[in-house]
Amino acid sequence: MDRKKVFGRFEGQADFIKTTAKPAIDGTQKAALNRKGNVLYNQGDIEGARRIFLTTGYSDGLVRIGDYYRSKGRNLDALRMYWIAPDKNKSEAIIIELSTLIRYLIQEEKDN
Repeated sequence: MDRKKVFGRFEGQADFIKTTAKPAIDGTQKAALNRKGNVLYNQGDIEGARRIFLTTGYSDGLVRIGDYYRSKGRNLDALRMYWIAPDKNKSEAIIIELSTLIRYLIQEEKDN
């Protein structure tokens, strides 16, 4: 199987970046940042809100960002947000869709 041929159509999509250290912020700072993230989200600054929610680990905000990405067809980005949140049900739904797609692509490659 020529992996470049099969997966080349996905070039340019965001990669997953794993981080383990979160900045030390107290509850008051976290609440203020989450409020700011909600304001940005409501104003349509999704990326600004995403950065804040990732920093604070605000799971509800991350799920909303994931829902936004999913509505725009950005399933890998949505999966990343759901995974970090963590929202197992929404993550698993995308994983099932992606695994079905990968099976289809592999079968298509075998048939050609």
